[in-house]
Amino acid sequence: MISYSVLLQKLNEKGLTKTALTRELGISSRTMAKIGRGEKIADHVLEKMAVFFGCSAGELCQTISDNVLLQTLRDEKNIRMPGGLYHELQVRMTYNSNHIEGSKLSEDQTRLIFETNTVDVGEGIPVDDIIETVNHFRAIDFCIDMAEEPLTEDIIKELHRILKQSTKNSSLAWFAVGDYKKRANVVGGRETAKPKEVAPRMKILLSEYEAKTDITMNDIIRFHYEFERLHPFQDGNGRVGRLIALKECLRFGLIPFIIEDAKKLYYYRGLSEWEREKGYLTDTCLDGQDTFRKLMSIFDIPS
Repeated sequence: MISYSVLLQKLNEKGLTKTALTRELGISSRTMAKIGRGEKIADHVLEKMAVFFGCSAGELCQTISDNVLLQTLRDEKNIRMPGGLYHELQVRMTYNSNHIEGSKLSEDQTRLIFETNTVDVGEGIPVDDIIETVNHFRAIDFCIDMAEEPLTEDIIKELHRILKQSTKNSSLAWFAVGDYKKRANVVGGRETAKPKEVAPRMKILLSEYEAKTDITMNDIIRFHYEFERLHPFQDGNGRVGRLIALKECLRFGLIPFIIEDAKKLYYYRGLSEWEREKGYLTDTCLDGQDTFRKLMSIFDIPS
């Protein structure tokens, strides 16, 4: 359905009224009223409007958010704006999140892939590093698109599917891209949830999280720890977990955090020591929030 607020914005840009638009396009006032009520209109009318305004049908249907940060990211994403906050989020979060997990791509190589869809790989760069970089860009897009939706198992599984699709592991039947793990695994020498435990424990984790009435940064950090401790997928849990945190920060109007590769030892300590000292992980995430806050200041986005 067409976003009424987007339509009004487009009309203002052209200096037109709704009545003038109906005359220009030969559409009825009834159709305009349906848009105002948030009802679906015929696809051919939507396409006609998109052509008239010189934009995509998707842009006409986007939701305008009161969250300035989220709306900025959506606006820049829709036109693939170079050199903006969306651009820098994609490059910096993708580079750091992948590098924490062992990617050999440099930040410059990551930037080149995002900006030109090419890469100067040099020597010894695994193909999966490149594939997962492109996939991570798409996963961030998914987080921006789905930011205001409740967090569900389907969203979490879709993030894993986007991240791991077309990788070497995706050809393994037991690897279960986009689904929970089939084989037990450990992380940092610590046992994680058994495969048969994952689904019921994820349901409990999400149910308790969604039952909260006022989500804070501490709630998101706690969820991140619980998710990583559960380790529901065969691989990719760290990146999926950090993408979930991005989505949820955008959902609740909180400044997201980017864990820089240089801080990964503090990050790992925070995860491993959570039960004894929650401050380690909290401080590392808040430091990552300061990193994002500085990025916002470059583009004069209020924090």
